[in-house]
Amino acid sequence: MNMTSSPDAPRELMAAVDLGSNSFHMVVAEEFQGELRTLEKRGQKVQLAAGLDNQSILSDEAMERGLVCLREFAQRLQGMDPARVSVLATNALRAARNRQVFIEQAEAVLGYPIEVIAGREEARLIYLGVAHTLADDGGKRLVVDIGGGSTEFIIGERFEPRALESLHMGCVSFTQRYFPDGKITKKGFKEAVAGARRELLNIEANYKTIGWESAVGSSGTIRAAEQAMIENGWSEEGMTADGLAKLVEFTLQFETINDVNISGVKPERRQVFIGGLAILTAVFETFALKRMVYSDGALREGALWDLVGRSSHENVRERTIDSLQERFYVDTNQATRVKVMAAALFSQVKADWSLNKEASNSLAWAAELHEVGLSIAHSSFHKHGAYLLQHSDLLGFSRQGQTMLAVLVRNHRRKIQKDEVSVLSKRQQTTALQLIRLLRIAVVLNHSRDAHEVPTPVLTVNGDDLMLAMPEGWLEEHPLTATDLAAEVDYQNAAGMKLSVA
Repeated sequence: MNMTSSPDAPRELMAAVDLGSNSFHMVVAEEFQGELRTLEKRGQKVQLAAGLDNQSILSDEAMERGLVCLREFAQRLQGMDPARVSVLATNALRAARNRQVFIEQAEAVLGYPIEVIAGREEARLIYLGVAHTLADDGGKRLVVDIGGGSTEFIIGERFEPRALESLHMGCVSFTQRYFPDGKITKKGFKEAVAGARRELLNIEANYKTIGWESAVGSSGTIRAAEQAMIENGWSEEGMTADGLAKLVEFTLQFETINDVNISGVKPERRQVFIGGLAILTAVFETFALKRMVYSDGALREGALWDLVGRSSHENVRERTIDSLQERFYVDTNQATRVKVMAAALFSQVKADWSLNKEASNSLAWAAELHEVGLSIAHSSFHKHGAYLLQHSDLLGFSRQGQTMLAVLVRNHRRKIQKDEVSVLSKRQQTTALQLIRLLRIAVVLNHSRDAHEVPTPVLTVNGDDLMLAMPEGWLEEHPLTATDLAAEVDYQNAAGMKLSVA
């Protein structure tokens, strides 16, 4: 019997969309013999960061440019499994105070959730993308990715990052700041380089201490710089310090950013090229680089590999949870008891409440970390835990994912703060309240901390109402738990969510 796949057999496609500060990109791929085969790439200059005013409010015009692009992407993504589509937003939407307005419109257009990721998470994914496009050899490498609003710096070896940083400087923001009205001057360029070097002071000493054997660049600015050096004969391969100096000298001959006409630099890159070139110059000077090569891998490729990793032993989010438990001395036995009970409750209501795998994961992680704030103080430890989860760098998690965990942990005991749930998107608010109710019941039932065996209750759903039934006579035999459950009934009912205990 022929076991080879038919050309017409359905393929397991996956996609990553990068909502960058300067451009939006989409890549569609399929897994093939342990590798990713790229089927389609699309990119469009949107200049989202250019639409941010002094109050970090994103303009309607910039939002519309983004939506126009996403409508095109949506046609290609239609019908794909949501679990295999990753849509990531970076610095411009991290900074925008009205980002939720755009996100809700964009999600309606795309049909997939958008995750705003922190700078270090962006750096981790960039390194993942770069590492999978380079030879799998030894030796540490410095990876630099100059984006529209931020620049990421990573030192890693093979597939493991050693240092991750994201600095607030990018080709769009630097072009706007140091070259007002689009005028190119030597003075402006010198000030831009100095500004970038000041930002680099934050990481210079640590990165030089760790060290690296090779330097790699990714994304638009560095691709354009390398191409310009090669096409103009200033370098035979990659970027060199001498070639960069010649490229800078040539670029400074133009009077405005609209005049920039350099072989190798695409027209859509020219308006922000000068800002990126200043940052690249500062990087070469600060780290005394002689040579840098360009890698075609970047954030979107890293997002694809992250999707693959989430279904395997490489799940970075699980490692992040384990690290937090260790760092803050979480009682892992108690965390596991609550996690198991929460999962048992979840399985009984997931169909009625249409809860998905991501909701299951969020509940499990919140259960594992619900006592993380105890390392600070017992009093109000749920508030301390929420603060830690909201403001820590949690690799593998988006900003929305961190906020979800913080909301669940904040509300796992005492009064339910429904107003704090409103920080989530409308799509997430209902799910969060449902998960809060399950987590709270799991915590209450395990207050004894394994002093006695706790049976799994029967949980039935009638719309938003919950009915919890324990085995006959069990609550009479465990009056403390009965009292705690009675108090929990009052808490949930006071929040407008009916809970009853049979």
